[in-house]
Amino acid sequence: MKIKAHFTATELVTATNPITINVIGAGGTGSKVMTALMEMNHSLLELEHPGLSVRLWDDDVISHANIGRQRFAECEIGLHKSVALINRINRWSGNNWKAEQIRFERDQSDNLPNFASAMITISCVDNVKARFVIADILHQCCLQSYYHDRPRYWMDFGNSQYTGQVILSTVGEIIQPKSERYEPVAQLPFVTEEFGELLKQSEEVDNTPSCSLAEALTKQDLFINSSLVQMGCSLLWNLFRNGMIKYRGFFHNLQNFNTQGIRI
Repeated sequence: MKIKAHFTATELVTATNPITINVIGAGGTGSKVMTALMEMNHSLLELEHPGLSVRLWDDDVISHANIGRQRFAECEIGLHKSVALINRINRWSGNNWKAEQIRFERDQSDNLPNFASAMITISCVDNVKARFVIADILHQCCLQSYYHDRPRYWMDFGNSQYTGQVILSTVGEIIQPKSERYEPVAQLPFVTEEFGELLKQSEEVDNTPSCSLAEALTKQDLFINSSLVQMGCSLLWNLFRNGMIKYRGFFHNLQNFNTQGIRI
């Protein structure tokens, strides 16, 4: 019996222009994802790949409660999270990545946000409604876009206090090569489709902002975000480096140090 696998969209592997990425959310997970993407971009450039072009979306401003668990300093309190992170990364690495000080959602006239279409979308949001909004926008972008930045993948990060998960989905079907060894899988379902009911059941979780780091740590453990980010971005790296994946995500428990991969 052949092992199921997904082969990376050729646009990512044989790219002639930087791969466009939208990162949605710049908090405990998103701020660390940005660091991982900066490292990934440098590595890709060293491998003669055109690298990444990242746009970070978040309308929140930095507060004292964000210092310590998120990638921010005292001197940045009051700044927009997206602007602070992007400015720091661009100065450090010489990139020209962009910051959006708004939420990733339709405007009052029901129009899609500018630059909503990117080849890869990475969501690091803390509520269920935002995931369904992202799913709707990605479906619409896929119907309207025929250019190099047409959506191809969606990677969603989610966590509670000690547990979390990362799920990789395709936006539509990805053309797969023939294989004698593997069973190619062209479409990976959205997290909102595959785990929609579980997501709706989790809506009762308290997502009110914390006023201090001590209060924030009662909702999310200090290292749950960083442990998810390292493994999740490793999955994304495999898409580029190996050209195929046999797992599309994982469930992670930091209390018992158990991680269960999600096979394709």
